[in-house]
Amino acid sequence: MILRAMARERMATRIQGQIDVPASKRRYVRTLFGRIAGRYDLTNDLMSMGRHRAWKRLAIGLAEIQSGHVVLDLAAGTGDFAIRAAQSAAGATVIAADLTWEMMIAGKNRREAAAVAWTQCDATYLPFPDRSIDRVLVGYGLRNFPDLDWCIGEIRRCLAPDGRLVSLDFGRAEPDWLDRWYLKYLDLSTSLAGWVLHRDVESYRYIPESLRQYPAQKGVTELMQRHGFVRCGHIDLVFGAMAINFGQAPG
Repeated sequence: MILRAMARERMATRIQGQIDVPASKRRYVRTLFGRIAGRYDLTNDLMSMGRHRAWKRLAIGLAEIQSGHVVLDLAAGTGDFAIRAAQSAAGATVIAADLTWEMMIAGKNRREAAAVAWTQCDATYLPFPDRSIDRVLVGYGLRNFPDLDWCIGEIRRCLAPDGRLVSLDFGRAEPDWLDRWYLKYLDLSTSLAGWVLHRDVESYRYIPESLRQYPAQKGVTELMQRHGFVRCGHIDLVFGAMAINFGQAPG
């Protein structure tokens, strides 16, 4: 048992060392998601027990997407958020953008993928003109950005007046004792999921390690306010273990 604990600690230290610096985090994230792309949707279902669908519906409702809107699903992965957004508002243009080509290939093979435009890009330097996007959705993506502060600034640059950013991601639970238990649970459950799905315990241990570095829902709200977003806030789900952040560009 002591040896297993030491091995887990070494693995955590190794992951943290690769995501501490923006350039190495970008490489790590791209390689990781390329490796797990084929079972990414299954993993979402298993780890959320299917609840991610309801959380995404809630997030899309907060976005209030309308016909004629240009919607960007950033860090789109297999495009689940983007497809749901396209289904929610006929006449909206929905773009799914992700850094990892393998994830996008998996998404393009989905039956509903034709409703979405797909592009590969890095959230650090978005290839969109200023004020050109009406809504930005991010599903489990903010944690993965190599420089979160910079990337939120990029999103703000691209948003049209009154445009909205809505993000669904892991959060930090409250009270503190529950958060400590939650992180321990993630350590164990992600290791198990990695072994069962990929025969690699490290595949999903990135989740709790990235969460330990992530400012979570309260910190994201503060970052959004710092970049000029208004009407910012967050909705805690499952005692804060998941959270939806939202904010609006000034009119």
